[in-house]
Amino acid sequence: MQKDLQNLPSETSVTGLIHHPYTPPAGFEAPQPGVFKASTVYFPTVAHMRQREWKDKSAYTYGLHGTPTTYLLEERLCTLEGGLQCVLVPSGLAALALVALAVLKTGDEVLIPDNAYGPNKALADGELRHFGITHRFYDPMDPQDLSRQITPRTRLVWLEAPGSVSMEFPDLPEMVRRCRERGVLCALDNTWGAGLAFKPFDLLGDGAGGEGSLAVDFSAHALTKYPSGGGDVLMGSVITRDAALHLQIKLCHMRLGLGVAANDAETVLRSLPSIALRYAAHDQTARTLAAWWQKQPQCAQLLHPAFEGAPGHAHWQALCDHAPGAGLAAGLFSVMIDARFSQAQVDAFCDGLKLFKIGYSWGGPVSLVVPYDIASMRQAWPGHLKQGTLVRFSTGLESAQDLMLDLHQALQAHLPMA
Repeated sequence: MQKDLQNLPSETSVTGLIHHPYTPPAGFEAPQPGVFKASTVYFPTVAHMRQREWKDKSAYTYGLHGTPTTYLLEERLCTLEGGLQCVLVPSGLAALALVALAVLKTGDEVLIPDNAYGPNKALADGELRHFGITHRFYDPMDPQDLSRQITPRTRLVWLEAPGSVSMEFPDLPEMVRRCRERGVLCALDNTWGAGLAFKPFDLLGDGAGGEGSLAVDFSAHALTKYPSGGGDVLMGSVITRDAALHLQIKLCHMRLGLGVAANDAETVLRSLPSIALRYAAHDQTARTLAAWWQKQPQCAQLLHPAFEGAPGHAHWQALCDHAPGAGLAAGLFSVMIDARFSQAQVDAFCDGLKLFKIGYSWGGPVSLVVPYDIASMRQAWPGHLKQGTLVRFSTGLESAQDLMLDLHQALQAHLPMA
């Protein structure tokens, strides 16, 4: 057939360029996988077109439904988190939205921890409310409060470990048990854990994610953070172990037309082999800086789950630190600056940092800092938080000593002790 194609008459070489018969030989292997970009996918015959199935990844039908590049990334992410099925979406927030839109309908209710990622709250208060889906917030540190708030209308419970910004670590296994007892689906924003600090589909560490393990129903992950590692890619994933739930996710994903760019998938694939090394490096630097902060009189409270006295430290220990001293805790921590300092002074301190850049997100090579107004983010001021102004730090891959010197100079210049 290709010889016939070569012999077709053509007044120009354009047709020959478009329908060129050459196919590279098979068998090429290299450290990085190939990148396949496609909207249109060819079928050899009409019969093949009608027979191909994309839902189980057994074939290709259209670029939006998967290519070798996206299938490969999905499978590797399943290995990272211990899931069986994965879909890719354009951002971490898109992953949260996909779970909600796939399982919730008019009249349903979703419960969200009061310390959840802000855009997830905004999604519930905006689009979900417009669709007739109600929401309520529960105390993330009180499993009994979660149980009290579950009603016959509750269809989905969101979990975060630790909570966004204020870094409280919940009793995640107990929260999942409460959902199981009431027959409610539970979804975890697993961006912080990244599949490394703990396994969302094997929370007790006793079943390798197999049948009977204590597991969440959905793990949503902002691949923008640690899997990417460069601060230059927006992407998210939703991972499941249940085939029926995955089909719900997959069909909603298809109907919404969600997809990711092949080059973005390539970037995450390139970064994944080093994620454990980078995660550990971020973690070590964060602990070094957090220990330094504990000694500073400007620090009213250190919020880092691996440190004794931090809200939920015992829960972090139980879930992430099975071999004492070996538990992981990512590269995030927050400091409650003493209430004697004004918001303007704290802002000036952040502005005065030279190595820490002011910016959202985390998991990249550059350290970041953001001050937050906790009072505007919670239903009420949490009893376990001291009064003051909260500043969140995300450690990059710089020298911990250099970052410490940067913190010191900014403290001396803008938050001096009288």
